[in-house]
Amino acid sequence: MTFNIGDSSDLFSAILNNTRMKNHNQLPILIEEDEDGFYVVECPIFSGCYSHGKTIDEALKNIREVIALCLEEKENREVLKNFHPQELSFHTLKYA
Repeated sequence: MTFNIGDSSDLFSAILNNTRMKNHNQLPILIEEDEDGFYVVECPIFSGCYSHGKTIDEALKNIREVIALCLEEKENREVLKNFHPQELSFHTLKYA
């Protein structure tokens, strides 16, 4: 899936609105560019569910594969079944 994002402030919103799995479950994912320019992506509702890619598109493709692997475990299917967020919020905090 390709995202046409005008600027980075729209990134999180676009990902949340466009990342869908079978049965139309929306899952939160976080993407951060690391110091080497790779995009590290995580789905925080599953323990150890993270991947990376050279581009955002590659990172999203990779995290979909990892999520599919996570959902092979019964425990994670239960987590997904019980995941019904009403609202998600993302904030950053600067500290010294």
